[in-house]
Amino acid sequence: METSKSMKLERYNSYIRRVNSTKLLNASSKLLFRATLLVALILVFLFTFNYPPLADSTHRHLHAHSHFLSSAFGAWEKQLRHSSTPRRPNGLTVLVTGAAGFVGSHCSLALKRRGDGVLGLDNFNAYYDPSLKRARQAMLAKHQVFIVEGDLNDTPLLQKLFDVVAFTHILHLAAQAGVRYAMQNPQSYITANIAGFVNLLEVSKSANPQPAIVWASSSSVYGLNTQNPFSELHRTDQPASLYAATKKAGEEIAHTYNHIYGLSLTGLRFFTVYGPWGRPDMAYFFFTKDILQGKTIDVYQTQDGKQVARDFTYIDDIVKGCLGALDTAEKSTGSGGKKRGPAQLRIYNLGNTSPVPVGNLVSILENLLNTKAKRHVIKMPSNGDVPYTHANVSQAFRDFSYKPTTDLPSGLRKFVKWYVGYYGPQLRPKKESRLDN
Repeated sequence: METSKSMKLERYNSYIRRVNSTKLLNASSKLLFRATLLVALILVFLFTFNYPPLADSTHRHLHAHSHFLSSAFGAWEKQLRHSSTPRRPNGLTVLVTGAAGFVGSHCSLALKRRGDGVLGLDNFNAYYDPSLKRARQAMLAKHQVFIVEGDLNDTPLLQKLFDVVAFTHILHLAAQAGVRYAMQNPQSYITANIAGFVNLLEVSKSANPQPAIVWASSSSVYGLNTQNPFSELHRTDQPASLYAATKKAGEEIAHTYNHIYGLSLTGLRFFTVYGPWGRPDMAYFFFTKDILQGKTIDVYQTQDGKQVARDFTYIDDIVKGCLGALDTAEKSTGSGGKKRGPAQLRIYNLGNTSPVPVGNLVSILENLLNTKAKRHVIKMPSNGDVPYTHANVSQAFRDFSYKPTTDLPSGLRKFVKWYVGYYGPQLRPKKESRLDN
């Protein structure tokens, strides 16, 4: 009996202990919860006191970013205006497309030196070594010519340039060059030489006032023509390459925009331009490189064994022709996309008028470099090249006194001197005196 009472008492005490333990646990939990809540509230208060609301912070960040962009954009516009402002009375304000290219860089420099305003545009593509284009850009920057990096097919960019600068003239030299490369990348010729040209004309036609446009066609448009020397009156409906076809298309497109919108347009058919800062894909350039490196060079002959000949034209003569065309270009007659009257439409050959066989070119280089070339004479492949070019420049002489004055030996001497200076002393010929005469 006594044992039974003891067991009941023990169970009751155990129950009381569990109840008390539960109450203590509940009380502790509530205390911990309240303490945690209090700490959280204190942290929120401190964070709010020390930091602004997220929305305000974001707003200030966006405002600062917007201010930075506005300042940067303002500085960019200032560069455009500074570069394009003429420094002589009645100076031209010229947009030069392809300004980091061979002909474009020389023309930009010549215009700037005589006091015209010049703004460049170039996409710095990798058709040939872009570092050469960057070097030309740096050279022009020293003469305060600014080049905008952009593409002709970027309509908003072109429109912005026209909004900031009232161009009186455009010297359109940007293009996908090279006859043979068209067999590897044909679409690039359509994009640059046709679509890009049309886009430039579209923006130009809507400008007020419309600029006068001088642009680079090519002697390649004569294609399979056999009449010599090549005259602007000869047929040009037999192109031998896609490059030539796109340039011929450009001439027809120019006629259309002249007829409908009153744009003043002058096309220039260049004949094998060479000289310092030239293009590495041209024969005279890579012949020089390969001769100095002791490599074999391919010298083409026609299928009937005759020498291939070119009307090599020195860069300074081409620049004189471009500036002459700009100076005699009449104003466009349209306004805001509407034609007000007949506008000037011209096409000219710019060549040297003295074709030289490619074999003779190699001999001149051998003499200047004091190194014998390893010639590999082969038949000309069917790659778009033509066997012979010869310019008749009588129309250019009549209209703006174009007269080439540099023969091939003199021009190549200047090119070789630039080449060995640009690419380093390790390429310098053994007898330097020949370059200094």
